[in-house]
Amino acid sequence: MAGWNQTDLASMSQTEFLLLGFPGVQESRFLLFIPFFCLYLLIITANSILIYTVRVEESLHAPMYLLIALLLTVNLCSSSTFVPRMLLGFIFDLSHISLGGCLAQMFFLYFFIMLDCNILLLMALDRYVAICSPLRYADIMTRKYLAKLSLAAVVRSISFVSPVVILASKVHFCHSNVIEHFVCEHMALMSLSCGDIARNKIVGLTMRAITITFDLGFLLTSYCRIIRAALKIASGNIWHKAFHTCATHLMVILTTYLSSLCSSIAYRMGKSIPGDVHNLISVTYLLLPCVINPIIYGVRTKEIREHLLKLLKKRGLVSIPFKWVATSEQR
Repeated sequence: MAGWNQTDLASMSQTEFLLLGFPGVQESRFLLFIPFFCLYLLIITANSILIYTVRVEESLHAPMYLLIALLLTVNLCSSSTFVPRMLLGFIFDLSHISLGGCLAQMFFLYFFIMLDCNILLLMALDRYVAICSPLRYADIMTRKYLAKLSLAAVVRSISFVSPVVILASKVHFCHSNVIEHFVCEHMALMSLSCGDIARNKIVGLTMRAITITFDLGFLLTSYCRIIRAALKIASGNIWHKAFHTCATHLMVILTTYLSSLCSSIAYRMGKSIPGDVHNLISVTYLLLPCVINPIIYGVRTKEIREHLLKLLKKRGLVSIPFKWVATSEQR
């Protein structure tokens, strides 16, 4: 890095680090700014539009749509924990970060990833109650109960992420201060340690295993029961709507967990794949759900799509006849 000599790096190795997201293309890293800036702009625009649509339309203040808006808000927050800094690094060479800043970034990144998964669990619970106990849905899924569930999701996220970050803060770093990653990822930071990090690895792996086992078990059980209950519904229209809604949620779940699986496989392969390829897979895992989720919910959720088109037409941004909405739904 220009402007940093070896003495400076050695003296700051305990308290300051350099994030090198794509070390193989450092000479032309400014070229990476354009695609990632456009992608971040798309994330902000798409998620914000749908969040605003749910916010201003009172008919979309039902639990299902509020949870969708909450998920999209988390998408915005998770991408914003690292993309702005990564973009600044591409064009202004602002790649240095303090240990405190690194740990804070690690905490918020993992917190929002965990919260994203927790909201998917709440969505599964919401659909389970709506389809398996439709007569009691309004009494069970009240705003007060939804607020309690959301608070529980936040507490669960903090309780699972905090031990990993706290243990990381106690590690002594005395090797290179160059993190060959675009974000302060846990194992990327731990690779610079000079002490025993077995406890860090065990705690991190345990938290991940518990989360994946419980979450996938809960999701699988919930949607199996939902599908079984939906198959017993006599009305074809209600049956179709139930499956359509569940399929939408399942698409989001698959996007989240499959991208996470690909990133984990890439990490386990270690040095068998180039660092730049590994980082590209990691950034895809982190940003793909943020891009795909608003598209899935904006296109496949009839009520959101209708109100979105109304809102855009009212502001003169689209001139599509509103009857197109009904036509597209029948297809």
